[in-house]
Amino acid sequence: MPDQNLMEMPRLLISADRSSSGKTTIVAGMLAALTAKGYRVQPFKVGLDYIDPSYHSEITGRNARNIDGYLMDEEGIRDVFTHGCETGGKADVAIIEGVRGLYEGFDSFTDTGSTAQIAKILNCPVVLVINARSITRSAAALVKGYTSFDESINIAGVILNNIGNSRHAKKASEAIEHYTGIPVLGTIRRDNAMQISMRHLGLIPALEGRRRISDLDQRIGTIRDRVEEGVDIAEILKIANSAEPVEKPPKTMFTSRDIKGKRPKIGVALDEAFNFYYHDNIELLQLAGADLEYFSPVHDSKLPDVDGLYIGGGYPELFASQLQDNESLRREIRETSRSGMPIYAECGGLMYLTEKLTTGVKGKGTYHMAEMPEATTEMVGALPGHTLMGHIRVVSYNNGQIVKDAIIGKKGNTFRGHEFHHSEIRDIPEKTDFAIKLSRGIGIKGEWDGMTVENTLGSYAHLEGVSYREFARSFVDSILD
Repeated sequence: MPDQNLMEMPRLLISADRSSSGKTTIVAGMLAALTAKGYRVQPFKVGLDYIDPSYHSEITGRNARNIDGYLMDEEGIRDVFTHGCETGGKADVAIIEGVRGLYEGFDSFTDTGSTAQIAKILNCPVVLVINARSITRSAAALVKGYTSFDESINIAGVILNNIGNSRHAKKASEAIEHYTGIPVLGTIRRDNAMQISMRHLGLIPALEGRRRISDLDQRIGTIRDRVEEGVDIAEILKIANSAEPVEKPPKTMFTSRDIKGKRPKIGVALDEAFNFYYHDNIELLQLAGADLEYFSPVHDSKLPDVDGLYIGGGYPELFASQLQDNESLRREIRETSRSGMPIYAECGGLMYLTEKLTTGVKGKGTYHMAEMPEATTEMVGALPGHTLMGHIRVVSYNNGQIVKDAIIGKKGNTFRGHEFHHSEIRDIPEKTDFAIKLSRGIGIKGEWDGMTVENTLGSYAHLEGVSYREFARSFVDSILD
């Protein structure tokens, strides 16, 4: 009789020697190739990225999920993994895309927050993508170093990217297999077609890419073809099938609760300007008792009939003129906020709720995005302040505590989250209320985040619902109260 505490799930983790190795594109091609062959592929992304999972979902037709060893405990990681693999029909295989290099993590001496940590927790074989541009025998030294650095990591194969020609591929492959005994599963030639457009926070999100890139399907098809030509997909599946069963958590948090009376409706902003949402957050809001209705701050002239609003992150700075021109929706959101409706906004959503947004600001010795023109546009004005975009860069985990009862939790609750933005908010009145005090991170004003007016809360902190487990029920409860 099968052990009910274990799940049989073929799985493979694709990591790399460093960022910009090409693993994201190779994973996209692999997902497309396996999906085209009829496999139900469940994608995962290590770390807090929103954009790569949007392509994973687009390609596979299954909701990609993030797993992070700094934010989540082991039980939470296994919960997300097993739930994701079993939801929407059990997957045939799981493909996990790593973050940065295999061993990059929160600090110098542990694997916390790293791809390697996830490989250990999920007992998952690893395929290492090596950027082999201009190296042959040195590629073997790289692989040997990665395998000996932590021998508990099962590096089961290598894919060489940015290969110049067949001679280059032969020399590098022979050296790796001779000196390390690890098979080279494929080589990918240097090819400009193996690209999806980039932006300052990473790739263009899939939702926007679908609207902006007329040949997106063709580009993904080309990437799939190159991966199928260069990588032994059958061997990839063989390695995935070698993974031992994964242990299920003793208790899942993906359980629904009954709401007495009518279920509240939450309007979720979703368009090319706002699309940074963890699928866990969306699902957990539904399980907490809410129905969701999507709307577009760029295109819709009025809000749907809802009881609360959730405005996620994204690129409002790139659609600032369209957001400004949609004056009727901005006015309705401002009036809705003043009426006391619960509104939760993260990062891009926070920027949208401030009074105005200026792009193209040049800072002394700081980060500047050349593609951003200098312009100031009117935003919603539900929260005070003037958002300046373009002269700083914040990428960090953050830790915080709720210091006053708020729509996302009770006073005293603590969380681990992250922030990733190129903006700051100025001209904030001295008596402005903040619901979050950070012990790590930048926030809105010094150590303060979670700017609040009435029942509207905006923060730079991104929360993940499996890590901060009070989020979904607290937000729904704030509507029910």
